[in-house]
Amino acid sequence: MTFRQFAFNNVIRNKRLYAAYFLSSLFTVMVFFTFSIFANHPVLNGKDMSSSVTLGMNTAAGIIYVFSFFFVLYSMSSFLQSRKKEFGLLMIQGMSMKQIRLMVFLENMLIGFFATIGGIFLGVVFAKAILLLAENVLIIESALPFYFPTQAIIITFVSFIILFFFISLFVTYVLRSKKLIELIKANKISKGEPKANLFLTLAAVLLLGAGYVVALLVEGLMVVAAMVPVIIVVSIGTYLLFTQLSVFIIRRLKKKEQVFWFKTNMLLFSDLAFRMKDNARTFFMVAMVSTVAFCAIGSLFGFQTVLTSSIKNVNATTFSYETSEENEEQNVAFINQTLKEEQIETKSEHTDLRYYKIGKDAILISNQSDFNRFATLIGEDTIDVKVGEVLVVEFEGTNFGQTTELLNETIKLTSGVTLKPDEVIYSKALPATDSYYIVSDEDFYKLPKPVDQLSYYAWQATDGEEGVMAASEKLYEKLPRYEIMSVEYELYEIMKGYGPILFVGLFIGIVFFVSAGSFLYFRLYMDLDEDKQKFKSISKMGLTDKELKKVINRQTMILFFAPIIVALIHGAVALTALSNLFYFNLFKESVIVLSVFLAIQVVYFFIVRFFYTKQIKASI
Repeated sequence: MTFRQFAFNNVIRNKRLYAAYFLSSLFTVMVFFTFSIFANHPVLNGKDMSSSVTLGMNTAAGIIYVFSFFFVLYSMSSFLQSRKKEFGLLMIQGMSMKQIRLMVFLENMLIGFFATIGGIFLGVVFAKAILLLAENVLIIESALPFYFPTQAIIITFVSFIILFFFISLFVTYVLRSKKLIELIKANKISKGEPKANLFLTLAAVLLLGAGYVVALLVEGLMVVAAMVPVIIVVSIGTYLLFTQLSVFIIRRLKKKEQVFWFKTNMLLFSDLAFRMKDNARTFFMVAMVSTVAFCAIGSLFGFQTVLTSSIKNVNATTFSYETSEENEEQNVAFINQTLKEEQIETKSEHTDLRYYKIGKDAILISNQSDFNRFATLIGEDTIDVKVGEVLVVEFEGTNFGQTTELLNETIKLTSGVTLKPDEVIYSKALPATDSYYIVSDEDFYKLPKPVDQLSYYAWQATDGEEGVMAASEKLYEKLPRYEIMSVEYELYEIMKGYGPILFVGLFIGIVFFVSAGSFLYFRLYMDLDEDKQKFKSISKMGLTDKELKKVINRQTMILFFAPIIVALIHGAVALTALSNLFYFNLFKESVIVLSVFLAIQVVYFFIVRFFYTKQIKASI
């Protein structure tokens, strides 16, 4: 058997550990290759396509590549830690450290080569499906036909072979300082009882608490100003949480006899403190990487909701036209003619929007009759405003405090009567980006001269909605952009520009999240041999299968979900801060994003636990 064959057989013999590493690397290569397919697609590189799409894809590919370097480096370091004793035995058999380093180099290059080839192959196989997905998400007018991505293949292959080459060199360099006695006794050297520093434990609580309080209390642009300090404080607090606070809590629980001596808790807590301390860096990394994934996707999803809601909440009609120009009649006639050509049947209304000096601002004041006509047009309930009453109308969306300001103001009529608003309603009847007033018809005619006045038309489609986009394109081409409004067309334009950003962020978030799960897998299986010996010894003392399964489940669950729960809390706080930034309630979007990721992690946990428990039981 040659030395190269020996290295190959080592990979096969350690397939349980290398399988997760290989599959994770393969997935990373496939994602990078996918972005390369997009970035080099003839349609996306055409003259008609915005350069932001290509730039976004290339940026995403760069982020994934840099992250892949550290991910693969960490994975290899984990493998080497678990194979110290194996290296020691090889040295006893006569293998030099130089040969061990060469063996590790060949093993890593072998896995890297096949992971790269496999990732490219799967990328080509699923390229058409991925291109169809991108075609719909990116909202581009041209189709994305399949093409053989020669340039993408070359870029991906060369990039990842170089990546694995340098990582292999770095890993073999790290091995050079290991001594034989350290390698042989690697898993037998006493680590000592883990202890927590009281000062650092309190610091973890204070740092996390302070970071959360600031993130939840600041609003508006202060969220941006507080972002970097909060991230630094929470990151330090998270590291101390796993290295100090977790050990402190476990030690306190072990001292409580009613907890420690209850059923199988002794087995659970006996080495849990060691596990938490040993895995602190991994848990910290998983928590932060998962938080980045939550925040990236949650922020993009939430920002999309803010953008689309701002259009939907202000304009409920199919088309609207607002103007103060002299060619009003000609433009309205053009709109009606365009709707007729596209066979769109509509109901329409017209009014004059009058703005009055209230406090320091010009505020829209409408009368009951006009408001009810437009409310009926969009299917809202009508209202009844009595003489002397004033209602404040607010749209369901971003509230910058204007409603509170209007409630504190008064309206003076020419008759000398002063009106005070006392009720708030929500409506989309009139196109106001701020809150406004509604008064009775009688009081409306007693208002002073308005400071500004606009003519407003609205059309609500009752039939032929399929022609709305075609009509919108004609209207936007002929009329000023700030006067004409089509909700469907505006949403289309927003998603057309925002689609690439959402697509890129989604894939980056998925890569980060899958990597976080892989980190947990590696750490859990690194201690598998030690766990086999431990549970084998305990089973001889009378531990039943039911008790064994219970202990393994609880121990695995704590180690698996501890960083994920921390990441979910971090993500919830971060998305709440995002809501405060936009003054927009993103609770629904936050729950959706966090729930989906939690569900994925739960499924991943059950799969890992099944194979882990199977390995433990097979050794007993």
